Amino acid sequence: MNQPAFTCITVEDHHPWCAIKLNRPDVANAMSLKMVEELTTCFEWLVERSFRCLILEGAGKNFCAGADINDVKNAKGDNHYLQQLNRAFGHMIQAADRLPMPLICCLHGAVMGGGFGLACVSDLAIAMHGTRFALPETSLGLIPAQIAPFVVKRIGLTQARRLALFGERINAEEALDIGIIHHLSHSLDDQVAQVEKAVNAVLKCAPQATAATKQLLHEVQDSSGLDALNQILDKAAIDFADAASGEGREGAAAFMEKRAAPWVQPVENFKQIIKERHH
Repeated sequence: MNQPAFTCITVEDHHPWCAIKLNRPDVANAMSLKMVEELTTCFEWLVERSFRCLILEGAGKNFCAGADINDVKNAKGDNHYLQQLNRAFGHMIQAADRLPMPLICCLHGAVMGGGFGLACVSDLAIAMHGTRFALPETSLGLIPAQIAPFVVKRIGLTQARRLALFGERINAEEALDIGIIHHLSHSLDDQVAQVEKAVNAVLKCAPQATAATKQLLHEVQDSSGLDALNQILDKAAIDFADAASGEGREGAAAFMEKRAAPWVQPVENFKQIIKERHH
């Protein structure tokens, strides 16, 4: 199979390793359905070509700011389409998670929503100082339907609750502390050196043993089985469609119009109220 042609990603073939770049910098590499489909196709090609290591990065100032909100807006409440759209991302991130070769994510700028999910299925995540992480879906009237299981696996339910339910943004230092990333780089040269070190380490390991070990680690983690995960993600896609055709329509409109969604309520006199409670 020859290398497929892509428009939303770029692929550098340096066999036995490969670099994929999310390439929609004008929209912070927002993940459109087209990008999702291209990533899925590319992952299949990588497996067929027996690559031994994959580097994933983002063009421009960001890794990935999450889903392309235009896809949700243009769906105009079509639940069936929204369900298919969401589940397509789930299939892609499952494919990324199950790649037989190690996946290294080089992170910078915004790492949000779907970009956060990709970071959570990486085997090694290296972030630049200043990188921002968030799960902003609920602020848009949506749910992190397809990435939630992978976020929980990565950082545990306690931290996942905080990030998913409050939409809190965290910096790279905190991402390192809670286990989203493995290394924090303070310069591009340092990040490149870390990636080079990792690729060299992978290429010193036997490829079949590496693939078998990665599969074994998944089997230990996924004791409930792949079928159970598929059922969770299928149901999550339905829930996403319901949310996207309801609150999500208004959330998308508010985002595009740069205004507050109707459910946004200011907290007035909070400090004063708290102080009064302690007197």
